[in-house]
Amino acid sequence: MKTKTIRSVFGGVIIATIALLVYSFKDLDRGPSSPTKAVEEQPTYHRTVNIDGHEIFYREAGSLKKPTILLLHGYPTSSHMFRNLIADLSSDYHVLAPDYPGYGRSDQPPMRNFDYTFDNMAHILEEFLIALQVKSYSIYLMDYGAPIGFRIAAKYPDRVEVLIIQNGNAYEEGLRDFWGPIKKYWNDPSLENGKALEGFHALDGLKWQYTHGVQDPSKISPDNWNIDLQHLSREENNDIQLAMFYDYRTNVPLYPDWQQYFRDHQPPTLIVWGKNDIIFPPEGAHPYKRDLKNVEMHLLDTGHFALEEKGEEIADHIRKFLGKNNIK
Repeated sequence: MKTKTIRSVFGGVIIATIALLVYSFKDLDRGPSSPTKAVEEQPTYHRTVNIDGHEIFYREAGSLKKPTILLLHGYPTSSHMFRNLIADLSSDYHVLAPDYPGYGRSDQPPMRNFDYTFDNMAHILEEFLIALQVKSYSIYLMDYGAPIGFRIAAKYPDRVEVLIIQNGNAYEEGLRDFWGPIKKYWNDPSLENGKALEGFHALDGLKWQYTHGVQDPSKISPDNWNIDLQHLSREENNDIQLAMFYDYRTNVPLYPDWQQYFRDHQPPTLIVWGKNDIIFPPEGAHPYKRDLKNVEMHLLDTGHFALEEKGEEIADHIRKFLGKNNIK
């Protein structure tokens, strides 16, 4: 009886040991980026700070002792577009994602009291960084976030550690057919030409921006455009979007200045670009390689809002590139 019991116990130990080894090897197969995400992920805090009399909403996660990544959102969305990336990066970095005035949960000051221009948005972001006492940072630049972020980077080159560019322009090669109606509005900001652009921030236009060029539209959450509509439906917001469309013309003359910044300061640059985007097509991604030496490019099989479908892959590229450049 005792012999049978001993054999039974011994056999159970062997089975348990084998199971543990098999599980361990499976875990190794997953690679370095996946195992303990649920344990390491830091909480995201939702805060506001007063900048020039306006309440600016922002999302923040990660330790203040770790390198900062500033996430700058595009049109016509908000920091909500970074919700998953913030969680993915929060264990390794201090992550900040503000909403611009008139977007997301930030104040929407009346147009008579506030200049809805890219210059002024960059000013608000400068003051935001000062208020939070952030003195060095990497910048994730997407869509509108590119001209806002490039203004800051070119003005304070010594503060910028790395550029992470996702479907954001600094070269005229990227302004292709899609931009025809917008350029027409730059030349003649008439009521008729403005009306032709309003569809981009109506429901169908929003859905199109999120789903065009993606591999599987059923994986794109409708929460995206429903949340965007909360600020886009506010009184006067349509006029704010048209004002930003019109002011986008001021970015193009600055392209040579930003390109000179690239050549002079050579910021390490990671490009993660949705290659099926027709708003900012990949023709706008390749020219960065003319001016930057330490540049890494990944063209991803997805659309404009690449994070919705390729978020984990982008987070992995960011961690590897920052680590390779000793930002850790």
